[in-house]
Amino acid sequence: MITQPSDTLTRNAQGHTPGVALRPRQGREGELAISDGTLTQMDLATLVRRCATESEHFYRGQPHDTSFSYELFRRALVERDEQAWEQLYLHYSGLVEGWIRRSGAFVSSGESSEYFVVGAFTKFWRAIGAERFASFPSLASLLQYLQLCATSVVIDSVRAQSWSEMLPEELISPHHGPQTSPDEEAVNRVDREEFWRFINGQLSGEVERVVLYCSFVLGLTPRAIYAKRSELFSSVNDVYNVKRNVLGRLSRNQQLRQMIDV
Repeated sequence: MITQPSDTLTRNAQGHTPGVALRPRQGREGELAISDGTLTQMDLATLVRRCATESEHFYRGQPHDTSFSYELFRRALVERDEQAWEQLYLHYSGLVEGWIRRSGAFVSSGESSEYFVVGAFTKFWRAIGAERFASFPSLASLLQYLQLCATSVVIDSVRAQSWSEMLPEELISPHHGPQTSPDEEAVNRVDREEFWRFINGQLSGEVERVVLYCSFVLGLTPRAIYAKRSELFSSVNDVYNVKRNVLGRLSRNQQLRQMIDV
């Protein structure tokens, strides 16, 4: 069972990618791996124990069988088995938290990693049901998608915060769906290059451009901006003041309101 991020998967000594083969194959002592029929009839407690065992084998670089973990995912997502889902969450929450903490946007999010772990699993649950599960033929493909969910919930959160700072509250539509961040809904209504070209034209000098770029493109806090470009500011308060002034000016700009009016 894979318990490492998909981008760190390496081939073992036999040239196989861990966690990809799901069909019956030779086991560690020459026996055939357990059949699909037996897996579906296995009680949950035994299945969870086998998942943990195969995880240990993977960590030790030993031959391992991913079919137990794949079956746990199947029960949780296809059968919507709440107990299987709970065990899946317990088993993989540490892995998901690691992905979240390595996300470049996490530091500037202002949220705890536990908050995003819940969000990642929720997004994963909503996205994959019985009708879509067949499009994920391996444990590796399921984990890759779970990793994508983990990364996207962090990025969406930072984007939403940044956009809400830039726009007056009344311009943010209350009808946005939960799967799309507010900035994507608004900015997709105009040409992106045109939008940012207009924003750039409203800024007076390098200091404002640095603050806006670092805040809304890099996702940096004022303290991080000051640390990065201290030659432009006398203190962190200067960064706060510039950011506040720019956002105030943009929020009052009638042409900007017309461009993104929803």
